[in-house]
Amino acid sequence: MQQLRLTRTRRAALIGLAGALAVSLSACAESKRDEAGGGGSGGTMVFGNTGNPKVFDPIFADEGETLRITRQMLDTLIQNKPGTADLAPSLATKWTSSNEGKTWTFDLKQGVKFSDGTPFDAKAVCFNFDRWYNMKGATAQSQMIYYGDVWGGFAHNEGITKGEPLYKSCEAKDDHTAVLNLTRAKGAFPAAFTLPSFAIQSPTALKKYNADKVTGSGTSITYSEYAYKHPTGTGPFKFESWDQGNGQITLVRNETSTMPAPAKLDKLVFKVIPDENARKQALKAGDINGYDFPAPADYGLLRNDGEQVLIRPSFNLLYLGINQKGNPLLKDVRVRKALAYGINREQFVRSKLAEGSEVATEFVPKAISGYTDDVTKYPYNPTMAKQLLKEAGAEGMTLKFYYPTEVTRPYMPNPADTYTAISEDLKAIGVNVQPVAESWNGGYKDDVQQNGKQDIHLLGWTGDYNDAGNFVGTFFGRPKPEFGLEDTDVFNTLAAADASPAGEAHTKAYQDANKKIMDVLPAVPIAYPTPAIVVGPKIKGVVASPLTDERFNNVTIG
Repeated sequence: MQQLRLTRTRRAALIGLAGALAVSLSACAESKRDEAGGGGSGGTMVFGNTGNPKVFDPIFADEGETLRITRQMLDTLIQNKPGTADLAPSLATKWTSSNEGKTWTFDLKQGVKFSDGTPFDAKAVCFNFDRWYNMKGATAQSQMIYYGDVWGGFAHNEGITKGEPLYKSCEAKDDHTAVLNLTRAKGAFPAAFTLPSFAIQSPTALKKYNADKVTGSGTSITYSEYAYKHPTGTGPFKFESWDQGNGQITLVRNETSTMPAPAKLDKLVFKVIPDENARKQALKAGDINGYDFPAPADYGLLRNDGEQVLIRPSFNLLYLGINQKGNPLLKDVRVRKALAYGINREQFVRSKLAEGSEVATEFVPKAISGYTDDVTKYPYNPTMAKQLLKEAGAEGMTLKFYYPTEVTRPYMPNPADTYTAISEDLKAIGVNVQPVAESWNGGYKDDVQQNGKQDIHLLGWTGDYNDAGNFVGTFFGRPKPEFGLEDTDVFNTLAAADASPAGEAHTKAYQDANKKIMDVLPAVPIAYPTPAIVVGPKIKGVVASPLTDERFNNVTIG
């Protein structure tokens, strides 16, 4: 989500109910605009979520609807300065590296307790790191996407993560000093310590509620009681309830929090409203106080109604994924390049995305250290696309095109519209498209990322910290079912870039990697969108984050 040392000046960068809402919440009386909290404190804020959270144990999460909620309850060692991708203290007041980047020492904030009364100290920090490293079971490991991407492997790899572990050990030098030992240096640190999946949780609660119990497979995975009912952190809010039937998650002020202080609101309610128009109407009616990802076409209308439309700098990417194992023809780079040449990305960005969005030329946004303009580009050229398909013997091929439903993402305001635009372009170059629409929370991500059922698919990424590895390393740093990529040269190039120390060498290593990736073209970058968050006129204290890392602890109503 951020990087301590930047090499150039950048922009501040990173299923509930639909239809008519009859929100029968006691909180709603407080959230109605004419009744919402007086005196600038207290009251209840209701925020419209685009989808249900997955669980509340963030180590098993990698998507925004879950992490937006856990960020309000759980703290990481390092966090982001509001509205930026810069580093700021959190549970750690200071951090230093030594031993050529293989040792990290954290000076911890004193006087902090978890919401269950357990003291926060170095032993608690090490308990969490040891827990992740020693996680057992292929199912549990398969859901720890961020851990696998950043830490490489587990004590015993049982799932899809097969790499050598980066983690070695954690030592509680004293109550307020935790020393983390790595097997090798990683240029993404210290920025990667901000990932919300690596939030520090109460050892007492994790053990009491059997947090490591994860069973099932595929789309039928069951988590522990902890993950559904008892997330326990140090943050300004704490968990109260999750009414899954009504798509409502309720947090309350954590009176004992010193991170940095108890929240100003009494309650924070997340209401699941998958339909974007229904979210807009709920805001206008005063049933909610804000929501994420308003439709770009509504920005002006919302402003005219007095709403606050807060636009985030572009720190994300929309891409067309290509699964080389899904169809043998997709192993031919000429076919992959044909798909790239065949998509009219300029027209798509102009007609479907918000002001300020740009065509993506690689898998790293311009604000990220490691971006380079010196890559192979694929401008719209349907004639070239048809020629490449003919040369590869792929004329008239059929592709299963997966896209999500019941969701709005910062990089994809309307998945159905995105699918329609791209599929029409592909049909125009002679590709037969077989659409497969799946609910975001009904198995879509598992089918495309774990099971590899698709030929092509729509997905994207919002940067978590300011490092190119968070993008290209996450996508292409190791074999994944999502892409079916088996290119040791790409893997080795990204591993070398990942291990290079932060600074100019690190930047150049990723620039070289980006050049190679755009020649191999394991997927097609589509756009760098600029998403927004909207809140009502009486809401104060929300700071738009390029990382979608908005915190509500300082929010007041009225």
